Amino acid sequence: MLPDLSEYNWVIPDFVWELSEQIDLDKLAKALPEMEEIAKLLPDFEKIGENFTFLKSLLSSGVSLGSEVKGASGLHLLLETSGDPALKATDSTTGVAHDTSDKQYKKQGLLGELILIQQQIQRHEEEVRRAAAANSAHSPPQDPAPNPNPSTHTRKSSDKEKVDQLQEELLRTQLKYQRMLERLEKENKELRKVVLQRDDKGIHQRKAKKSLIDLYSEVLDILSDYDANYNTQDHLPRVVVVGDQSAGKTSVLEMIAQARIFPRGSGEMMTRSPVKVTLSEGPHHVAMFKDSGREFDLTKEEDLAALRHEIELRMRKSVKEGQTVSSETISLSVKGPGIQRMVLVDLPGVISTVTTGMASDTKETIFSISKAYMQNPNAIILCIQDGSVDAERSIVTDLVSQMDPQGKRTIFVLTKVDLAEKNLASPSRIQQIVEGKLFPMKALGYFAVVTGKGSPGESIDAIKDYEEDFFQNSRLLRDGMLKAHQVTTKNLSLAVSDCFWKMVRESVEQQADVFKASRFNLETEWKNNYPRLRELDRNELFEKAKNEILDEVISLSQVTPQLWESILQKKLWERVSTHVIENIYLPAAQTIDSGTFNTTVDIKLKQWTDKQLPHKALEVAWETLQEEFARFMAEYKGKDQDDIFDKLKEAVKDESIKRHKWNERAMDSLRVIQHNALEDRSITDKPQWDAAIQFMEETLQSRLKDTESVIRDMVGPDWKQRWLNWMNRTPDQHIRNETKNELDRLLKLHDDHTAYLANDEVTTVRKNLEGRGVEVDPVLIKDTWHQLYRRHFLQKALTHCNLCKRGFYYYQRHFVDSELECNDVVLFWRIQRMLVITANTLRQQLTNTEVRRLEKNVKEVLDDFGEDMEKKTQLITGRRVQLAEDLKKVREIQEKLEAFIEALHKEK
Repeated sequence: MLPDLSEYNWVIPDFVWELSEQIDLDKLAKALPEMEEIAKLLPDFEKIGENFTFLKSLLSSGVSLGSEVKGASGLHLLLETSGDPALKATDSTTGVAHDTSDKQYKKQGLLGELILIQQQIQRHEEEVRRAAAANSAHSPPQDPAPNPNPSTHTRKSSDKEKVDQLQEELLRTQLKYQRMLERLEKENKELRKVVLQRDDKGIHQRKAKKSLIDLYSEVLDILSDYDANYNTQDHLPRVVVVGDQSAGKTSVLEMIAQARIFPRGSGEMMTRSPVKVTLSEGPHHVAMFKDSGREFDLTKEEDLAALRHEIELRMRKSVKEGQTVSSETISLSVKGPGIQRMVLVDLPGVISTVTTGMASDTKETIFSISKAYMQNPNAIILCIQDGSVDAERSIVTDLVSQMDPQGKRTIFVLTKVDLAEKNLASPSRIQQIVEGKLFPMKALGYFAVVTGKGSPGESIDAIKDYEEDFFQNSRLLRDGMLKAHQVTTKNLSLAVSDCFWKMVRESVEQQADVFKASRFNLETEWKNNYPRLRELDRNELFEKAKNEILDEVISLSQVTPQLWESILQKKLWERVSTHVIENIYLPAAQTIDSGTFNTTVDIKLKQWTDKQLPHKALEVAWETLQEEFARFMAEYKGKDQDDIFDKLKEAVKDESIKRHKWNERAMDSLRVIQHNALEDRSITDKPQWDAAIQFMEETLQSRLKDTESVIRDMVGPDWKQRWLNWMNRTPDQHIRNETKNELDRLLKLHDDHTAYLANDEVTTVRKNLEGRGVEVDPVLIKDTWHQLYRRHFLQKALTHCNLCKRGFYYYQRHFVDSELECNDVVLFWRIQRMLVITANTLRQQLTNTEVRRLEKNVKEVLDDFGEDMEKKTQLITGRRVQLAEDLKKVREIQEKLEAFIEALHKEK
């Protein structure tokens, strides 16, 4: 393909055309070095200046340059003058004109020679067509018995030789044109590189401005993450690269990007997810991911290897467990001198069979991903076909035909032409393919390329040289099966870039209008449903909730020490009171004297402290911290309190508590403190004695109340309740009531009975009940006795507690010469003191260590949630959130589209 010279200013940076407006030339002159030094570094500016001056005069004089697509022939360059048809075959008059114009063009330097050769190519093509037509006209009709005529045979031979000679001359002229075009591009590339480098160093001191293609790529990146509502679809153009697996898709893309940037494998699937590559011009050949600040220098092999490794890692990371490919897009930008500006998407290769190690739905998933990109009516489909295999084995051509039946946005590329020419018995088959006659698929243009010898270590320059040498010596060009503009990846790159920008200019404003309408609909919905609320998206809502949660956590440090200790003491006693009554106080009370009582108490307190008490205390402290944390989060009511945060707060609370671990050393130190507290039996004054009496009395009354409630549930309603409330006992309650009455009579007879019934006593009770017609199980008798004896014991303990209210005097005398012994009051005083000291110790651990650690855990959880978009999506939900998300995205897309359109108009 021949380049469209009318658009040649595309590859010149914007600032070249804005120098006079953007730069203070006086300051620039002072900042620049001496001209002699610059002249040593720069190419021949005078010669290139002549070329551009001539091009400007040519355009101003009425000559227009344009590109046109014609069926299967590729993209042709048409050189026309205003009001005149294209140049035709010469006669004597036009010959003189050509001689005159030839001299004029030769005076204009390299660009003039380039246009002159282009005209020669067109004249040679016309002469070849005329000679071929004349040759066919001189051929006599077929006769059953032809009479050989020597003069006719001689004339046919001379006509054929003339046609062959003209074809040879045409081929030589086309190759000369290609070489001169490359020479001109090389000089222009060097000039652009120097200018870009000087601008990159900041000499121009102008405000940094994103390139046109970068603006467009940003829009596509936003759209790739946007879950469109209201049927708003992404119809912005991009070049979609599709092909069968191992057809050479990635190699073609690398040739266009001028770097070996993709992972390579031998026959295995390497492209596992779509890769969006934004190509643009820049002073240095570099690559960068959209979500990373690292810049890979594509001129260094170690950076290239690191880039390929990073792409492979991202692909594998995007593939979910149990899958082979992913629809998640990896976004990459490549910049470098002379690179054509466009956006390409490399898709996983289409496969015909699922092999071992692949997910069962891999084939369908690849088809689905490919169709999703190709169904965009403005996407340019770059269909890659392996020329070294039978065309009938191709799958991708049928797929492309389904998505673009008319071929209005498809460019067909035949790869590995060198292998195809070597292996195919009939080279005309390649001609059929590039003329669009072998496949039912239609295309905008057809190209044939060579992407190297198949070695992964080949450089881009080596591949270019190999491709150029192959086509120069190929019979495909020599015999006219391929045209010069249909070969090489350079011509392909120019053609794809032209089509891409043509499609962008035709469709971008229409897409901007679609998003403008979508924005209006979303804003209207918000005003009608949430008129008094700010439009906060999910990230903004998370930040707001994060601040609220941190405020609530900080409130924990404002809890007073008295409140902490009160809560801890109360909860700890609730946790251990049953053990104290049932396992310490009750067994000790069964002893016969005070010495045995105290010995029993000391032993059981020591066992309790060694095994259970510290652990129970830490459990209580941890639960108290959780409950207070939950209470503050539930009761926090700021002026902007929002119910939409409830799920997030609950998740943060649960995860923070889950991560929190109490200091392991706390248990050992707490055990020592509790043991020392329980060892102290010294009640120093009457108030302490009275406090112990009150604590004992409250505890006994509470336990007695609970025991009586259990007994009532066992025996059912009494006669008063049955009479007034029309209630009846169940059969089990009736048996329990009879058993209770029998056991009550036993307790009245033996007021000092032990805590357990003897077997003969159980038998006696059972026989007495059977005598009254009540069948009862011994287990039921013992269970009922346990509750009755507990009530009996608690009632006696309360009576004794009241007697001990005046016993402090006897305590000070160690109960000498006194019938009153209040050792149980001392026990409760020891328990009470232990509770106070334990609560104080736990409070210090909470306020000094654990609250701060919990705050740290909460911050870590919030940070982790903040980085996990999936987590935020699960925890902050609702139509209001989704509407704000859509509004933000649509506004961002619209604004970037408008900025891009404005820059696009300026470039025109």
